[in-house]
Amino acid sequence: MSAKAHVTCQQLIGFLMSYLDDELPAAQRAEFDRHMAACPSCVTYLKTYETTVSLARTCATDAVPDDVPESLVQAIMEARKKTT
Repeated sequence: MSAKAHVTCQQLIGFLMSYLDDELPAAQRAEFDRHMAACPSCVTYLKTYETTVSLARTCATDAVPDDVPESLVQAIMEARKKTT
């Protein structure tokens, strides 16, 4: 993406994790910041997304209760592998 390109809301959503992990290249980060300055909807979305990620990371360190079926634990672990 060039520095002059205008990122859409949909494109912005596609690289939120890179933004949160501070892994965006400088040009993409600048475009991200420009979009956020002009789009209140994306600001709200980002705040919600940050909260969700934070809660998920907190939950990832919690022990799984004994009454949770092993098949469910495995399905969650497989889904998590696909997103990281």
